Amino acid sequence: MNSSGAVSVSPYGLAMISCEAPVSGGRLPRHYIVWLGGVLASMLGDTVLYFALGWAASAHGGSVAALVLTAINLPRVLLLLVGGAVGDRFGARKIMLIGDGVMIAVTVLLALVAFRWETPTWLLIGAGLLIGAVDAFYLPASGSMPRRLVGAQKLPRALALRQTGGQVVALAGGSLGGLVVAAVGLPGAALFDAATFGIVLWAMASIRPAQKASEAAARKGTVREVADGLRIAWRDPVLRAALVLVSAAAGSLLPVISLLVPLLARHHGWGPGTAGVVAAAQSLGVIGIAALVAGRGGGARPGRTAALGLIIGGCGTALLALAPSPAVAAGGSVIIGIGSGVFSAHIAPLVLATTPDSHLSRLQALLTLVQSTALLAMNNALGNVAAAAGPALTLGLCAGAATFTGLVGLCSAHLRRAPAHVAAPVPELRPAQ
Repeated sequence: MNSSGAVSVSPYGLAMISCEAPVSGGRLPRHYIVWLGGVLASMLGDTVLYFALGWAASAHGGSVAALVLTAINLPRVLLLLVGGAVGDRFGARKIMLIGDGVMIAVTVLLALVAFRWETPTWLLIGAGLLIGAVDAFYLPASGSMPRRLVGAQKLPRALALRQTGGQVVALAGGSLGGLVVAAVGLPGAALFDAATFGIVLWAMASIRPAQKASEAAARKGTVREVADGLRIAWRDPVLRAALVLVSAAAGSLLPVISLLVPLLARHHGWGPGTAGVVAAAQSLGVIGIAALVAGRGGGARPGRTAALGLIIGGCGTALLALAPSPAVAAGGSVIIGIGSGVFSAHIAPLVLATTPDSHLSRLQALLTLVQSTALLAMNNALGNVAAAAGPALTLGLCAGAATFTGLVGLCSAHLRRAPAHVAAPVPELRPAQ
């Protein structure tokens, strides 16, 4: 929270919320910074390419645009658990290296075909299917890398730094995508994405987490490995509670900005520029909290702090529902961002730190799947409710759901008492050969 992870923005806000001293792990290792730089570059390239694909698809009408989005998301959802099992069996680094190479080939081929035949529907749908299939294997491996590259004690800062960079990329990527498409079209955007995959490929080649495939895992079939990952998540009370919170957060908070803010703006007669400002205000809250955690560390009880983040996000959503003016709506959006930031900055490292080393990719796949399915279901449900009862009432329902889930999380003894990190050793890093 996106996977893919999850109040006051004052320097003391997070410690006040957690009621305990924050956990700080010292300076992040250089190899993590190198890897993160490559990942953020690749994220920027993906943002530009997704904008270009959406723009090209919109020329064929709304149904084709929706079909292209479905082409990306459907194979991603269907193959995520398989991708997580493959990542644990063969190693996250190997899967990412293969994925980077495949995506360079896919984006270069897309650029060449689009240059020759422009942007027919079959090309956009085919590109979407290939991207979604690669993502299903790539995302779980990428999501497990912070645990493999830094100690569990440094996970909150490491993930918060990635979240800060991701938000900045998201803010800049849309504008850059528009400039690239206006200047060189889809072929140029595809080549730009290929170049950024080259950067992350270089970053991955320069590091080597010492992950060995388990002999027991090698003897199992893929289906049994997927089932084993589900069993681990269900039997561990902290992981089980965390995944429930992630699902609820994805369903109650993520649709607010992307789906309900535009509907609310139209309901009040606000223009698209005002709606954009209200939506962007959420990023300010997320970036502020992520930067704070990256600098000072996370709360000592991440489960409790994450639950409080949901409650804060619910309060911001309630304010947005009742907002009489764009200024108040923007304030509510900032509070939603603060709550979302607190939640993500604590639930993601908690899941990673609690997961056994042998199941990191599988649990990251499950985490992404939980978010994706909840978001797909709630986008449709909330859209229908908003059409029937109005966006303000729908926002009120989201506020109540987020707040209630946060309170339930606070009532979970396992989640409330979960420590910030576990003592499980992280494999040493050795230079690439």
